[in-house]
Formats: sequence, C-alpha cells, structure tokens
Amino acid sequence: MTRKEKIFSLLVLFCVIAGTFAQKQSTIVLDEAVLTDAKLKAFTHGVKVKKVKDTLTEKNSVSLTDALRFNTSIYFKENGYGMVSSPSFRGTTASQTAVIWNGIPVNSQLNGQTDFNTINSENYDEILVRSGGGSVQYGSGAIGGSIHLNDEQKFNQPLENELLLSYGSFNTQKVNYTSSYGAKKWTFGLGVNYNASDNDYKYLGTDQKNKNGEFSNYNVNANLAHFIGENHLLKLFHNTYFGDRNFSGTLTAPSNSNYKSTTSRSLLEWNHFSADFSGKLKVAYLYEKYKFFINKNISEFSFGKAKNTILNYDFKYYLGDVKLNAIVEYNYTKGEGSSILIDERVITSGTVLISHEISNKISYDVSLRQDFVKTYDSPFLFAVTGKYNLTKFYTTTLNASRNYRIPTFNDLFWSPGGNLNLLPESSIQGEWGHIFKKPNYQLQVVGYYISSKDLIQWRPRLDGIWAPINVESSRQYGGEFEFIFSQKFGKHFFDWSGVYAYTISEDQSTSNQLMYVPRHKITSNLSYSHKKWNSYLQTLYTGEVFTTTDESSSLPGFTITNIGIERKIDFTSGLQITFGLKTNNLFNKAYQNMAFRPMPNRNIQTQIIIKF
Repeated sequence: MTRKEKIFSLLVLFCVIAGTFAQKQSTIVLDEAVLTDAKLKAFTHGVKVKKVKDTLTEKNSVSLTDALRFNTSIYFKENGYGMVSSPSFRGTTASQTAVIWNGIPVNSQLNGQTDFNTINSENYDEILVRSGGGSVQYGSGAIGGSIHLNDEQKFNQPLENELLLSYGSFNTQKVNYTSSYGAKKWTFGLGVNYNASDNDYKYLGTDQKNKNGEFSNYNVNANLAHFIGENHLLKLFHNTYFGDRNFSGTLTAPSNSNYKSTTSRSLLEWNHFSADFSGKLKVAYLYEKYKFFINKNISEFSFGKAKNTILNYDFKYYLGDVKLNAIVEYNYTKGEGSSILIDERVITSGTVLISHEISNKISYDVSLRQDFVKTYDSPFLFAVTGKYNLTKFYTTTLNASRNYRIPTFNDLFWSPGGNLNLLPESSIQGEWGHIFKKPNYQLQVVGYYISSKDLIQWRPRLDGIWAPINVESSRQYGGEFEFIFSQKFGKHFFDWSGVYAYTISEDQSTSNQLMYVPRHKITSNLSYSHKKWNSYLQTLYTGEVFTTTDESSSLPGFTITNIGIERKIDFTSGLQITFGLKTNNLFNKAYQNMAFRPMPNRNIQTQIIIKF
C-alpha cells in the first residue's frame, strides 16, 4: 500500500470509528446542522473573512462584480460592462479564486474560473470573502482566496417577501423576487431574477458606441430543509442560470458574436447530530454548457459542456474545547466540446481539520489534506492558523498554508492552444494580521506573502494564438488595510468603510509585474442616514495595470465615483417600500479594465424595493 493510500484509509477509519462512538449521544445541537458551510466559520481562526452586507449588494445590485469591486480588495478584469468578468485576488489569477456555493466548489470544470457577471448577489442570504489559501478545505484553485455564497435556512420565521425593480440608462432592467418562510420542522427559500440591458453606452472621447453588447439572463435559486427525525435534517439546494450575451467589440475591432450559457447546481444534504458530534452526507450534481457563435446571424457554433458529481461525507466530533473534523470526498467530472475531446477526471480526497480554543484569548487550527488524481502527483496540503486576543482592543493573527491547482480541461485540451505538458501549480503562503477594535471603529492590517511554482498563465504566442504555459516561479506579496467607522448623533447616523490594497505580483525570472494586477487599489463607502432617508458616496481608485509581460504597455489608473439616495416608507400593514436613485461614474470618467474595452460613461439607475 502506498503512502497516499495509507493516509486515505486512516481518514476513512477515523470517520467510521468516530461516527460509531458518537451514536451513543442524544442531546440535539443545531449549529453544525443548520450551517451547510460550517467549516468556513469553525476552522478560520487567524484567517481574514469579510461579510459583504446586504445593504452593499442592494447598492450594487446589477451583478456580483459590482458588489465586490466597490467593497473589497479584489480587482476585476471585465471585457466591457456585462461581459466576461474574472477576478484577481491578491495578485493571483482568476482560476486561483474559488467560488463556494453552500460549501461546494463551483468554478467551471472547463476553464477553472467563475464569471462573476453570471452571479446574482441578491439571491443569497450571505456573501463572505475569505482571503488567502484555502485548498485544504476547498480543493484545487483556492489559492488567492474564495468567495462564499450561502443560503441561510431559519426555522420558526414568518413569511418574508422582497421585490426589487430597477431601471436605468442603456435600457438596463432588473427584476428580483425573493421569499422565505420557516416553520418548526421545515423551511424554504426562493429567489428569481431577470436582468437585461441594451448596453449601448458611448465610448468617451470617440464617436463610437458599445455595439453588440446586449445581454439578458435568468436566475433561479431555491432551498428547502425538513427535520425527518429528532436528530436528522434533510436539506436541498438548487440554482439554475440561463444567459444570452452578445460579445461587444473593441475600440479597434467590431464583433458580431453571441454566447449562450447554462449552469445548473443541485445539492442534497443529510445531517445527523447529537450533543458531541455532527455528520453531513452531501451529494451534488453540477452541470454547465455553452454555445459560442462567432457570427450570431448564422447557425454554426462551437460548444463545451461538463458534468460534475460530488460525494462528500463530513464528520465533526467535539472533545471539550477541541473540534475534530474528518472529510472524505469523491469527485467525478466528464467534459467535452468542439475544442476538447471527451475526457474524464476522478479526484478522491481525505481531509482532517483540528480546532482548539485554548482559552478565550488563544485559539488555533491545524488542517491536513491529501488528494488522489490519476494523472498528477498531488502535493500533501496543510494549513496552520492562530489568533491571539492580546487585549480587548488588539488581536493578532497568523496563518500559513500550502495550496495547489491542477490544470483544467481547457488548459490541457483547448484547440488551438492547449498544452498537455502543463504541470500543477503549487504555492506556499503566510500571513500576519492585526485587528484594532473599539465600539465605533475597527482597523484591520494584514501583510501576506505567496510563493508559487509552475503558475499556469495564458499568454499570446508569436503566431497570435493564446496558450497556457507554466511560469517557473512567481510571487505575490503586499498589504491590506481596512477601516470601518460608524457614529450616531441623535437621529443622524454616519457610516464609512475603506479598503487599501498594495499588491506586488511578479514573475521572478524577470521581476516584472504580472499582467492586469494593479499595485494600488482603494475603495471608500460613505453613507449618511437621517430618519427614513439614506445617502451614500462610493469611490473606487484602481492603479496602473500592465497589459504585456514586459511592462511595455499599460492602462492608466482611474478613479470612479458613484452617488445615491434612498427613501424608505413604512406602512402600518408591515409593508415597506424603498425608493432609490443612483448615478454611476458621476464625473463621466473614461476608463478601461481591459485594453481597448471602454467601460460605461455617466449613467443613472433607479430602484424600488418592496418588502412585505
């Protein structure tokens, strides 16, 4: 038996023995059962996790891209507004940012990325941003950080409904309806969304418009939970997205292309629990497909699709102040398309997580994981995190981890450009954080360092075709400063949050900054409320980014400002209506996130939110 097989056998044995012993317990503990992504909160001592408030997603309700662009340190590369949007988290690539849907990684099995313009932030009860490496908990790709989309299931809650109607410049329309209800033994949630735009904004400084940029999409998100016994809870989650986008051209080249895509995610989860343990069995099925028409007026198209099945058993045992968590997982993926041959991939993994609260001041986590992939020799992964509450005012955090990413189907098989000789990426990273907290303000300062080997990056070849290569070594390091302040004077309430990110991301063989990684990014959100009125000012500064590997060409930095005002009206029947008006790009700034792809000029967005 090989070393990896021995590790996996020990993990399975741990689950069986612990589960058998724990059946002797009887007292019900709901915390771990209700939280589908419980390990995010239970094993993150010393890890920076930020919750994106509901009010912030409402102010940037068109897409998740807008909500995160104006509220986090993440930089987004967007091929024109509403087009493909990919993140750069702490200077890493889009494939190194994991998106976790109710505890399940949902990055595309074809390209390893998530297009953040296909995610509707309004449909989720909780959006969390976890900074730093997370491959031990969430597998391949969670190197720069992870975005968590969670549905909360609350029992004994009254029926709540919300209808959001929005209309703005460029004939931009949005309709979003959410509903939730919780009885004693069951609960449900539903979100339905429609989003569309002509997207024909003017290219500032030219006589051109954004042609062929129309888009529309539909999104359905649903969840259901039911107690099937005193110690057993059954949960079901589902999400379906339908998108139809024309891909707009550039300043130098027109486009007549169209892209149709569908993603479907289903998760069935069975929880069993008592006073000293909780166990979860998850079965997930993820499906994605797309059709790309180089000319939307003819019927010829290229396509790709992938099917992904995940079986996961997660067992947690409580031993005083220590939590022991063992996870075994089987992941099967089948992908095919006009540019890739039919291919299959099987990944099995075993994970052990240990969390220990030594006292109310000191806590730490130790996490270990081993993946088994037929084609690659996956590294042994680890993460060590810790937190020390030195005083009521000051807390310091430390964490270190080893992470990795295996090549995707597109990386290997895309024609033309695929590279069968790619090696898996691996990285070692460390982070030191400082949190200063008072009743009215909080300052968080984090310094980090990431050293990556065999980084996979798509670059243009001499023949003009983009292809992936392994960058021998790269490193990312920098600092993040986040400040939150709130103050109330009578009926006047001020709230301000700001983020500054300094990021160095370089190819160590050349010492050049990697493409599309700004060294500086600043966000500011200032709001003022008085009785039923609320006004806010959003500011985003993005520094210069290089568009070539030799730093010979770049896009200049830019500052964008949005301003908005809202008015709430409460009725005695419990009905609440909020009217909102927002001006985006207030000073009509010409800017680009990607070369030759201008973003929108000044535009207006109106919004009505009805809660009943």
